[in-house]
Amino acid sequence: MNVSDHTVKYISYIEFFTKKLQDCNKTLINPFVNRLKKLDPFHSIREWLNNLEVTEAEIAHRVCKMIPAQCPFERKIEIFGITLLSIPPLCKINPLYNELVYLRFRAISYLANECGEDITAYC
Repeated sequence: MNVSDHTVKYISYIEFFTKKLQDCNKTLINPFVNRLKKLDPFHSIREWLNNLEVTEAEIAHRVCKMIPAQCPFERKIEIFGITLLSIPPLCKINPLYNELVYLRFRAISYLANECGEDITAYC
């Protein structure tokens, strides 16, 4: 038996099944993902935030002041050693947290690269 014949057959089988699997994924998974996008009430707000461009220094300063640099910490309200209320980190509650942090990053990048300002106050 020639090793190269066996290898070529094996590779062709792998390519065949990989192609079939990709076709199945397109037909099975893509409609499901599209339905999830339709169910997401924040989808349009997310797209708006992601497409928002920072073009003025004043707006960039406001964005950097309004959006915190780090996720606020978890809080526990206790009385006499008994936990009355536990507040999770606010980034886990906010469905738009990642988009807001990305907007803040773009504002800081605009101030540093385009305006040449010192951004150490925002870090």
